[in-house]
Amino acid sequence: MSQLFSGFVGALVGFSASVAVVLAAAQAVGATDAQTISWITGLALAKAAASVFLSWRYRQPIISAWSTPGAALIAATSGLNLSVAVGAFLVAAALMILTALVKPLGALVARIPMSIASAMLGGVIFRFVVAVFDEMRTAPALVALALAVFLVVRLINPFGAVIASLVVGIVAALASGLATWPALTFAPTLIWTPPVFDAATIIGLGVPLYLVTMAAQNLPGFAVMRASGYEPPVQPALFVTGLTSLLTAPFGAHMVNMAAISAAICTGPDTHPDPKERWKAGVWYALCWFGIALGAAPVVTFILAMPKALIVAAAGLGLVGSLAGALGTAMTADKDRFAAVIAFCVAASSLSLFGIGSAFWSLVAGLAVLGLDRAAPVVNRWRR
Repeated sequence: MSQLFSGFVGALVGFSASVAVVLAAAQAVGATDAQTISWITGLALAKAAASVFLSWRYRQPIISAWSTPGAALIAATSGLNLSVAVGAFLVAAALMILTALVKPLGALVARIPMSIASAMLGGVIFRFVVAVFDEMRTAPALVALALAVFLVVRLINPFGAVIASLVVGIVAALASGLATWPALTFAPTLIWTPPVFDAATIIGLGVPLYLVTMAAQNLPGFAVMRASGYEPPVQPALFVTGLTSLLTAPFGAHMVNMAAISAAICTGPDTHPDPKERWKAGVWYALCWFGIALGAAPVVTFILAMPKALIVAAAGLGLVGSLAGALGTAMTADKDRFAAVIAFCVAASSLSLFGIGSAFWSLVAGLAVLGLDRAAPVVNRWRR
């Protein structure tokens, strides 16, 4: 029973804490309500399939998640439609599969300094956290209540803070008349979206989506498993999550990867005293996500009926922890700090050059400044 409970809690936390970010991503690329339901359903099926196969095959609690930083990256874009975004999703998934098959590619990605990658992620996330306070202009009481609940509950249970703020916000919105009960849709929905491969979008969204998923999701996910005493099958896990992402991308699903927070819930001793028995939590976790896929239509329809301010606030609050972690990593090394600040500022801006968004240029600017900083001592010695 403890494995079942851990799997259920891991799925609940994974869904509730970041579903608002995924909804914001869907809205940013113009997805209809039906396409948004398809997006969530595709992600749920991909997570369930990857988790159940990997956990059963390797007898380890191998937990997959959707890419929350990737969803934030998508939500920060503008001027894209869903077909073009799906093309970028497919490229990102293909890059993940290549990383599993071609080890030098993974080594090349690992050479990108974490300070720069984290600064880029922090800049993207920063917009959403700031938006929490911007939305106070439109619904001050509702957002302030959600914020207060979040700040208080996180002192007791950080995992439940976003869930509590969203639930209280929904109750308040219904009680105040800011939202009404919608006509719920119950039929599971998967809608095929023909991909359009646009070079600028692939460079500006597809490649950064792959990079932030690797740096901010997969690497921490593997680290959580190692901290719990497991040796995760890195290449097979990357291949399976990449493949499931590839298969579900045409339905709007952006990317699945290794989980960190949900994995921490399912891999610890509370799941089972015997580490060899904890793999069953991965199976229960997968079954919960199959259930979420079946029930995605009414849940997403209900949340989308809430005021925009509440969805934006929930998305921003769900990313506060990620922002704190990204900034901490970006500013750790003194020698990288200036370059990281430049990368952060570029990512947080609305810069777009040649149709390519700020996330890509953030990496370019950060790496360029870092290269100049590291070349300076050599130049100074030569001048002497």
